[in-house]
Amino acid sequence: MTQYLLALYRDYDAPIPSEQTRQVWDDVGALGERLRAAGAFVFQGGMNGGPESATVVHRSGDGFMITDGPYTETKEHLAGFWIINAADLDEALEWAKQTAAAQQRAIEVRPFFDGDLDDAIDASSDGQ
Repeated sequence: MTQYLLALYRDYDAPIPSEQTRQVWDDVGALGERLRAAGAFVFQGGMNGGPESATVVHRSGDGFMITDGPYTETKEHLAGFWIINAADLDEALEWAKQTAAAQQRAIEVRPFFDGDLDDAIDASSDGQ
């Protein structure tokens, strides 16, 4: 099984009606139950606060520079995520469809790297 990230982004400047929020929470709870029943659930988390709560650490010469976030200037920012186990990308995409329906937002799907140091070195040098 491969682990996949199902990332949820939102525009923090766009208000969400309370009725929609209640429905999302109900649907997300039901999705969590389905993921657990299927043995696919690993971890779920939500961000505390909007993008202004982020802090970014940059390497700068021999030291580090710490700045207020977010890392990128964009309209939508990471709001939460699920980590799931799936046999393959197709299965992960099926869970992502259910997640998109429950969250009422687009979901980004990314596989976790599953290799050792040599694999990482080979992967990073493939594009060069």
